[in-house]
Amino acid sequence: MRYQTIQLHPSAPAKPDWGAACNGCGVCCTAEPCPPGAWLSRRWKGRCSALRWDENTLRYRCGLVVAPGAVLPWLPRAAGPLVRRLALRWIAAARGCDSAVELAPADAADVAAGGPGEPAPGGGSHQPS
Repeated sequence: MRYQTIQLHPSAPAKPDWGAACNGCGVCCTAEPCPPGAWLSRRWKGRCSALRWDENTLRYRCGLVVAPGAVLPWLPRAAGPLVRRLALRWIAAARGCDSAVELAPADAADVAAGGPGEPAPGGGSHQPS
């Protein structure tokens, strides 16, 4: 069993159940980026560099969807809508939660010891299934 500690914004919503509508919890993109996120972040594990926190809606959003030009500064402005549409398809937007991540409840003793707990609502350590 492998544990990974992820850090989420304290106001992030709790992870929805598998198949439930995405609520912007950020767990999936914080644990493992999607293929375009892996390309952007240059890694297959850990937080996607395109992940953005939206302070107005109190949820995480994909930067390729909400601000492609900010994530890809070299991108011609006219290509932004195409990248946005492709990103929505790549992340399977509106298909429901497809993250197999299982969150463990935060444990103050684990957190203090640097163990698997994570002291953030909606956050925590997780183990991929």
